[in-house]
Amino acid sequence: MAEFEFRGTSRTGQAVTGIRVAPSREVLDSVLRREAITPLRIVEKGREIAIPRPKWGERVSAKELAVFTRQFSVMIDAGLPLVQCLEVLSSQQENNAFARMLKGVRSTVESGSTLANALRKYPKVFDDLYTNMVEAGEAGGILDAILQRLSTYIEKAVKLKRSVQSAMIYPVAVLLIAGGVITLLLWKVVPIFTTLFAGLGVSLPLPTRIVIALSRFVGTFAPIIIVVLILLGVGLRWYYGTPVGRMTLDSLILKVPILGIVMRKIAVARFSRTLGTLITSGVPMLEAMDITARTSGNAVIEKAVLQVRKAIEGGRTIVDPLGETGVFPNMVVQMIGVGEQTGALDAMLQKIADFYEDEVDAAVGDLLTAMEPVMIVFLGVVVGGVVISMYLPLFSLIGKLAG
Repeated sequence: MAEFEFRGTSRTGQAVTGIRVAPSREVLDSVLRREAITPLRIVEKGREIAIPRPKWGERVSAKELAVFTRQFSVMIDAGLPLVQCLEVLSSQQENNAFARMLKGVRSTVESGSTLANALRKYPKVFDDLYTNMVEAGEAGGILDAILQRLSTYIEKAVKLKRSVQSAMIYPVAVLLIAGGVITLLLWKVVPIFTTLFAGLGVSLPLPTRIVIALSRFVGTFAPIIIVVLILLGVGLRWYYGTPVGRMTLDSLILKVPILGIVMRKIAVARFSRTLGTLITSGVPMLEAMDITARTSGNAVIEKAVLQVRKAIEGGRTIVDPLGETGVFPNMVVQMIGVGEQTGALDAMLQKIADFYEDEVDAAVGDLLTAMEPVMIVFLGVVVGGVVISMYLPLFSLIGKLAG
């Protein structure tokens, strides 16, 4: 047994420090994670043992992780030794960072560690959900089946993430393009017309005067506007990084018309898929609820799941606390209740996830279909309004000359 000094973060993001006695760093790492503490630094008798992390700019995509997991599952199922599987998979990785991580995992396993503890050295790639499922698979002797479920889960999570991006990127991109076009017109085009009108000495209608005033404002305060926008973006990002800010903004997102409905369906699908996969893999319910909360992607859903976890820990069933949160649709609550009563909760959660993933695909398609004409009309009205306001004095001048 050795004495370790550790530093980490709790589930709520608070710093946690202390001294523990454990047979090895891997064991202490596993114990801390079961207590919902993410270790950041571990020191053994003055010797620091840092948890390796990918270097800056080196990352592993979800697609690469899914392919690796599926190949790993096939090789384990074929009866290949664990170390040999890791050696083969690391040698064929095109991502050098991922290859180095897998070599590190292989070395740790060779030294006598479990696969789950070896993977926990790389939390940026193998999160709590991944390592806990692997740990359950090792304990139950069904690692190949667990890896197969993990690869399916990751692939479906990637698909769900793309749905989120589809729902968010299109309107943001259109607004950015519209803002860029309007700024360019006000900054470069309108001043040319302003000089022309001053030389002609024509009277300017109200829309033209408004556009010229906006042009002068942009020309004068353009650097200040850019700095303010950058500071606003940085401030918003910082605010979202705080617990209060994350809860506030995530709550607003769920209340936005149309988009909020889509985001709620995405959250329900992610919750059902994650919890169902964990329970199927043999992860204990309380630990599964913890992991599901942390991977929910929305502070409102995370808070609701943690409330349900606390109620389950107090001896209640999952159904009533789930309904009391007011976050999950009544149909979802009732289906989970049926699954719990029949002893098929994991299968019911997977069915809910399948249903809501299909609902998300349909909702995103309807959202983009509805938004496309709205965005086109918005661009036409704004850009067309600026252009027409510049031509109004010319039309007036041409009318006078014709008369």
